[in-house]
Amino acid sequence: MWKMPTTRNQAVARQRWLTAATIGWNSVEGVVAIVAGIAAGSVSLIGFGLDSGMEVSAALILVWRLAQEHRTACKQEADRLAQRLIAVSFALLAVYVAVESVRDLVIADQPEESLVGIVIAVLSLVVMPLLARAKWKLAPLMGSRAVEAEAKQTFLCVLLSGVLLVGLSANALLGWWWADPLAGLFIAGAAAYETIATWRAESLADTCCV
Repeated sequence: MWKMPTTRNQAVARQRWLTAATIGWNSVEGVVAIVAGIAAGSVSLIGFGLDSGMEVSAALILVWRLAQEHRTACKQEADRLAQRLIAVSFALLAVYVAVESVRDLVIADQPEESLVGIVIAVLSLVVMPLLARAKWKLAPLMGSRAVEAEAKQTFLCVLLSGVLLVGLSANALLGWWWADPLAGLFIAGAAAYETIATWRAESLADTCCV
């Protein structure tokens, strides 16, 4: 049975495992989504894959911060710079997906059906909520807003998976090609939100013992 940690050290160890699992899943998810998106000409699928890549980058920063536990050198300046770079990456993603989605709508560029994309969206809807809930429960015990923020990002991934599934399914089952670029616009909006949230995020110093 999966028992809830009772000490902060146990919570940190559990969070490290959950973060590693998140990185592993998002890495595979991102690569598969981008490849499938390129094959089908689906801007929403490509955008979803790129967003997964950004999530991996954010999670890697948290891994680094967790590695500072029981150490004295927290390197806050480097931490803040990394956060800002991730925010810029999200901004570029938002612009790219928004432009491509609008272009597809204007010229009526119809994507092909993507069974692989539908499968990855369904699997994400199963896996990501479990990871998000587990991380959310650990945040209070760790006293970490960084972990709380990462859990919120994972919940956002769940929402994006649902939007992606609706768009791909509508195109495959009903022939509504425009559902794909509309889903892309939603993903672009989510990336814009992540840009602001990441840029304004509090320092990850609270994951480092002093």
